[in-house]
Amino acid sequence: MAQHTVIVGGTAGIGLATARQLAAEGHRVTVIGRDTDRVKQAVAEIAGADVQGRVASTTDRAALDEVFAEIAPFNHLVITAPGTGAPGTLADLDLAALDEAFHTKFTGLAHTIQSALAHLSKQGSMQCSITLVSAASAQSALPGTAGLAAVNGAVETLVPTLALELAPIRVNCVSPGVVDTDWWDRVVPAEQRAAVLESFVAGTPVGRVGRPEDIADVLSLLVRNGFVTGAVIPVDGGARLKP
Repeated sequence: MAQHTVIVGGTAGIGLATARQLAAEGHRVTVIGRDTDRVKQAVAEIAGADVQGRVASTTDRAALDEVFAEIAPFNHLVITAPGTGAPGTLADLDLAALDEAFHTKFTGLAHTIQSALAHLSKQGSMQCSITLVSAASAQSALPGTAGLAAVNGAVETLVPTLALELAPIRVNCVSPGVVDTDWWDRVVPAEQRAAVLESFVAGTPVGRVGRPEDIADVLSLLVRNGFVTGAVIPVDGGARLKP
């Protein structure tokens, strides 16, 4: 029987790429997103596989509770919802934006996990996992990313403790570097996006920025590998290897 994987934030970017890959690997997939049209589009893009979509936000606990109860049971939970972000130096940062970033990513993630726990399989490490997505800003010490680093660092510090608290459910995290997704549209003007992404290439040993499929490949690995838990895995093209 196919394992059922739920991907929160599965309507675009890394989440959609992960949904597409896991569906291709034979999983029954449920994608959850905030926007009805994007949920429908994501399901249509993975046509031919066992995939369904539901609408809920990580900041709406009642909606999460309703959706998880409706689609239960499931084996794996993957949370790729990126939150709002809070770029900028701390001296100039709008702290209301930082509060919102914590609310949408960290607190939203906590709500999602709490809501899902009652419906996750407890059949052992091969058939039950929670996989999170942080960002390389948590470990990069890059000026202008203090808020992003704080939010994503908070996500990463959850992982080893949750792996012990929730065992035998496996808990892991992927920490992407610079990846070409729609997230950039929130933080840079459209006409500057290509130049901003290109500016990161020189500092990346692999000589390019990431694609959503690069991150999806590792997320899929963590879903299916029953012997990995409590790990935060960087997938950044080697950008952390600063000379």
